[in-house]
Amino acid sequence: MKHRASPNIVVLMTDQQRVGYTAGEGGPDTMPRLDALMADGCRFERAYTSSPLCVPARTSMLTGRFPTAHRVRQNSNAKHATYEQDLLDVLGDAGYSLHFSGKPHMHAEPSRFESYSGPYFHDGGPRDTAVHEQFDAWLHELDHGVAEEPTPFPVSAQLPHRIVDSAIASLDAAPEDKPFFLFASFPEPHNPYQVPEPYFGMFDSEVPERIADADDLHLLDWRFRWLRHLIEEKRPGYDDLWRRYRSNYMGMLRLIDDQIGRLVDHLAPVAEDTIFVFLTDHGDFVGDYGLQRKGAAMPEALMRIPFAFTGPGVARQTRSEPVSIVDLLPTLAECVTGQIPVGVQGRSLAPLLRGDEAPRDEFGSIFGELGYGGISYDEDSRPPLHFPYSGRRFDELNSVTMGGEMRMLVEGRHKLVVDDRGRHWLYDLEADPAELHDLSEDAQCRELLSAMDRQLVRWMMRVADDLPTGSYTPRTRPHNWRWA
Repeated sequence: MKHRASPNIVVLMTDQQRVGYTAGEGGPDTMPRLDALMADGCRFERAYTSSPLCVPARTSMLTGRFPTAHRVRQNSNAKHATYEQDLLDVLGDAGYSLHFSGKPHMHAEPSRFESYSGPYFHDGGPRDTAVHEQFDAWLHELDHGVAEEPTPFPVSAQLPHRIVDSAIASLDAAPEDKPFFLFASFPEPHNPYQVPEPYFGMFDSEVPERIADADDLHLLDWRFRWLRHLIEEKRPGYDDLWRRYRSNYMGMLRLIDDQIGRLVDHLAPVAEDTIFVFLTDHGDFVGDYGLQRKGAAMPEALMRIPFAFTGPGVARQTRSEPVSIVDLLPTLAECVTGQIPVGVQGRSLAPLLRGDEAPRDEFGSIFGELGYGGISYDEDSRPPLHFPYSGRRFDELNSVTMGGEMRMLVEGRHKLVVDDRGRHWLYDLEADPAELHDLSEDAQCRELLSAMDRQLVRWMMRVADDLPTGSYTPRTRPHNWRWA
């Protein structure tokens, strides 16, 4: 490894990591190595996913486009991704060697990388030893549940450890005359919620209280209650384990953090020439509302994500502008090439990373999407699903909870959500962080609701697709800041 003119780029991605569960975000001290890495960089404290499920969000990250444009709206249709150039195209054309290790859940095929270690999913990955095979079988038997005892396998069998082993081996073999791009994608802290000692008991005494539980579900959209009823029918009494669930979740974060630290230590000789990015695809209920995983509407628990950069040209700062996972591609593209591909809808954050002021018109709000399409179901619906109603197995991302359409706008302290039936939900996120009190029918909020409706319409026009290109050239602005 040697110093290069173009920065190396390392994207560290976790799966289903809830904002507020690290000390750097004001929570428990679960990821000290990551916090130390990003201490000299830029943390965006109000970052959002484009959609609160894996493949649409990851496709947005790699294409810089919202789901209605890239056309991947559920986890089962990554192959339908629509774009002109994605992040791999941009960096490959710029002379980077491309490396992947971990959970894919993305449109990019293995052949697009010089090295590819995977796929790792939530019940296993490539198996180099008998212990790996035994551990993966044990994970599969856990069936995305919550382990009540420490995992009876060593840390070396855990997926984050194996992913970092492969990443280190790939970078050691990478060509010395090219900058490298590494996408290290950890399947955790996504379910199943398990961890060995010493992580299993590490946070038992630090489990934070819930901001809401099942008693509050009558205040929320019916999708929350439908999901609660489904899980309770499948796994009676599951919510009794919410403290164990949270403790395991925090232990998983510390295990990931130790492996991130191992990778960062290995890259110490080239760290000053490397941009590190940390983010996740979406959040997790982590027991709030009496729910696990994800799969109901667009609460902050699912929509907000950790998002941070450090490296050459990145000023030490914490920024409060609302930003999005779709902003990653244009940011890295501008940093590396000075140009942003056609069809990209995200905004380059490169000037913000340097410490420049963010124009209010451009960075005063952010947008998100949810929905598989069709017409929304009702609370008493029981249509055929892709899994049986009997037995323990379930998928929270199903035709009922994901059917129809939802759109979200966050502007200042307020959040607006609308659905395909014309229903509005308006929340004051500062006064009501659990989003339990809908203000959309409050006469005092009528003007605010109207203004946010208008801004949501602007966003929906903004994310209309510029592709395919034709004979005419659309007007553009620097950094893809359309409203600046």
